[in-house]
Amino acid sequence: MTIEEAKIKHEELVVELEQYSKEYYVLDMPSVDDSVYDQKMEELQKIEAEFPELITPTSPTQRIGGTVLKGFNKITHKIPMMSLADVFNIDELLDWDEKVCKALGVKEVEYSAEMKIDGLSMSLIYEDGILQYCSTRGDGTVGEDVTNNVLTIPSIPTRINVSGHFEVRGEVYMPKKSLEDLNKVRAANNEPLFANARNAAAGSIRNLDSSIAKSRHLDAWWYYLEDAEGLGFKHHTDALNYLKSLGFRTNPEMRSIKGKQQIIDYVNEYTNKRSSLDYDIDGIVLKVNDFSDYNTLGYTAKTPKWAVAYKFPPEEVKTKLIDIVYTVGRTGKITPNAVLEPVRVAGSKVQRATLHNEDFVKERDLRIGDVVVLRKAGDVIPEVVCAVKSLRQGNEIPFEMIDKCPVCGTPLVRIEAMHFCTNKDCVSRQIESLIHYSSKDAMDIDGMGDRVVEEFVAQGFISDIPSIYELSKHREDIINSDGWSYRSTDNLLSAIEASKNKSLERLLFGLGIKEIGSKMAKTLAKIYLNIDEIMKQTEEDLLKINDIGEVCARSIVTYFNDEKNINLINKLKEYNINMNYLGVVKISPNSFFFNKKVVLTGSLTHYSRNQATEVLENLGGKVSGSVSKATDIVIAGEAAGSKLDKAHQFGILVMSEEDFIKKLDEESGIDK
Repeated sequence: MTIEEAKIKHEELVVELEQYSKEYYVLDMPSVDDSVYDQKMEELQKIEAEFPELITPTSPTQRIGGTVLKGFNKITHKIPMMSLADVFNIDELLDWDEKVCKALGVKEVEYSAEMKIDGLSMSLIYEDGILQYCSTRGDGTVGEDVTNNVLTIPSIPTRINVSGHFEVRGEVYMPKKSLEDLNKVRAANNEPLFANARNAAAGSIRNLDSSIAKSRHLDAWWYYLEDAEGLGFKHHTDALNYLKSLGFRTNPEMRSIKGKQQIIDYVNEYTNKRSSLDYDIDGIVLKVNDFSDYNTLGYTAKTPKWAVAYKFPPEEVKTKLIDIVYTVGRTGKITPNAVLEPVRVAGSKVQRATLHNEDFVKERDLRIGDVVVLRKAGDVIPEVVCAVKSLRQGNEIPFEMIDKCPVCGTPLVRIEAMHFCTNKDCVSRQIESLIHYSSKDAMDIDGMGDRVVEEFVAQGFISDIPSIYELSKHREDIINSDGWSYRSTDNLLSAIEASKNKSLERLLFGLGIKEIGSKMAKTLAKIYLNIDEIMKQTEEDLLKINDIGEVCARSIVTYFNDEKNINLINKLKEYNINMNYLGVVKISPNSFFFNKKVVLTGSLTHYSRNQATEVLENLGGKVSGSVSKATDIVIAGEAAGSKLDKAHQFGILVMSEEDFIKKLDEESGIDK
């Protein structure tokens, strides 16, 4: 066989095998026996063995698994993968529906009602019909390239009959039967069992050995076509039907509904059917069906306003409150915690739960020895709901809040509802600060978890943040400690070294500055670019930034005026810790759009709506979905409607798309 003949035959076999996979895994209507599929696969393998240059990453032969990676590459989503706002009862869901109807000026809205799959969010990217990569959601902006693992899921098409760029989003999950089979094997091997299907799916997809993912029999549902409106679809349900025609698995429980009664009926139906499905769901998703309404409804900073997730009420169980113990946080906050008789709730064993503060415990009259009701808030965080007072025996111990730090003995100070240890040198506070600094959302030092930090502090290996960067001096001591090896020690030291190159926002968050969360840290990093600039700012300077109030501004200035903190920054500089923002965009206070509230309306031709929003936010603008007297600018494309009328009514500055582009061109010279 010549190479030309092999190419033709190779293409024929790939097309046939993809079609057979679609019929078997997606349509559940196989047209050939398994033996025919096996024979075709064997023929393809022989051709690729003879002509290895014909092998592509998406060839059916490459879906078998077995590749072991050193790590996952990062993927930046061109359009962020936003999460959904949650509601937790029918009343909240109906209130959301009422707001949507009011915003659109109608009595009823048609929704696509769908299952909220309890899995791992995923994006598939195709170019001219060929699958390029599969990426996790990550933080919504940056995910991980997990193509090798996702390709082991046979229902996912690697080729589709579509030209150009094409993105599909959905959920990879583990069927209940797969979890059951997996845990049987793990039990036989004396391995810990997976608590639930979601954890098992996430662990499988993020395993560096694709043969692990292959062996766990994952699957996926696809529920969103990115830029469906741009592809000519008017309704979300039409886009889902199109995805199904291309070979993607779309959930059969999806239904178009309209009106409060149909919403209630759908929720009640699947609350009852939940346990009978062969996959886990943790709620219901409603999406406005008409794409033309999306621009009117708009977005918050994190979620679209045209969709919502109704979360099922959490499972509640009873157990015994054995004791109440206290932890000291990095800010000195003292938190009472319930020690419980171990009990399984929402798929995992729970024996501790936070009790938040003194008022929380006293309002519920919780006593040591009580039988209490326990649930997981959002199916994740253990929460003590109440005491079952009817079961009291009379020997329960009433709660009394401690008045001294349980670690250093310093008298506590109550500020509002919280108690604080004011001793900045308290060992427990130091430990919590080190854990926070090393955490995933901060400097992301893999291997420096709670237990390791506590162990290293106890052994005198570390005492403060700078000492983390001197751990290499203790390499041999660590290797000789219980549970450590040459490999695990060197992996930790490599992770510490890698943390030196993290972007400024991670450092800012890791320092634990009061009032500075990860989002605010990124905003500061984008605007000022390096830590020295941030340290120069006054409260007045900081108050010019969106979302920074007086308390936050004062906290930042106070932190960077403290000599101890200045010394810490200087010490970290000596260890070559990066102090600069590594992103590609700086929000410039000199921009025309900085701090302006902007509304986009009508059809834009130069940018998609999401692209224009991103451009404006990168310049410091705040994009809103509706026009009000507080709006500063309305950018109007073709066929702009009522929003443009409102802008004229309120005397708001109106810019055409051409004006917008011209202004951006003028700003290209701004010092960024």
